[in-house]
Amino acid sequence: MAAKGLLSELKLAVPWGYIAAKVWGSQQAPPVLCLHGWLDNASSFDRLIPLLPKDFCYVAMDFGGHGLSSHYSPGLPYYQENFVSEIRRVVAALKWKHFSIVGHSFGGAVGAMFSSIFPEMVNKLILLDTWPFPLDPKGIERVPTYRRGAIEYVLQVEASQKPRQVASPEEMLQRFMKNNSHVSEESARLLLQRGTTKVATGLTLNRDRRIALPVHCMDFVSREQFVNFTKQLRAHVLLIKAMQGYFNVRREDDTNKSIITFVTDTLKSILKERYQYIEVPGSHYVHLNQPETVAGIISAFLQSKETIPHRM
Repeated sequence: MAAKGLLSELKLAVPWGYIAAKVWGSQQAPPVLCLHGWLDNASSFDRLIPLLPKDFCYVAMDFGGHGLSSHYSPGLPYYQENFVSEIRRVVAALKWKHFSIVGHSFGGAVGAMFSSIFPEMVNKLILLDTWPFPLDPKGIERVPTYRRGAIEYVLQVEASQKPRQVASPEEMLQRFMKNNSHVSEESARLLLQRGTTKVATGLTLNRDRRIALPVHCMDFVSREQFVNFTKQLRAHVLLIKAMQGYFNVRREDDTNKSIITFVTDTLKSILKERYQYIEVPGSHYVHLNQPETVAGIISAFLQSKETIPHRM
């Protein structure tokens, strides 16, 4: 099932192998980089991009260890900063000087961090049901525990040497949907097309087994750091929050809703007219399950004339 309007598949060389990506539209058009969420892949955008303006070039990449991209070399962990670096490698290979970003969930956090570190490169930043910089509701004090868990998990996986699990297509689908309650069956099948490989007895997942919990990878920031990273942004920012999305069901201990107020108030006070916040009905995967819900909002934002100033 080819995505409508798909121009080509790319493999961009990196020191540990290659980054795989999908391209829609003319590569001479203004570029938009699309970044998928945790454990997803580039097919996350297959139903949204055909609904967006045709006068842009959309590139959806698979992060390392996801989709069709190479896994990191043995012994190397997956941290958020590594994925930020991957964006820099991809845009260098594509020879992009300025571009916009659409990021879902974890991809939005990675894209925002890139936009803060390389602010002169990003014109527009569209965040799909995510914050730009990760804040833990229980505070920055948890980070050492997360880092310890990440290190111990990777060592455990590397020591186990277990063969990859094989499942029938239906078993794989049911398992995927059980672990991803926000994904419709049609969306799940789409993600599994790129996220699995056929073997003699069924399907295996493509993703690197060293990638486990998001908290093991994310670079959590304090509220002070959140403010400072936001101040570095030059991009115009659109945050689309799904009303039945990530922040409603993420973790049992996410009961402190003041964090949502802090994020939206901070972005508004610092970015001012460069910030838009819109709530839409739908789940965490609204861009994939019901792309028509967000396509018009994203299209209008991409087609607006604002660009980043040369100096702030």
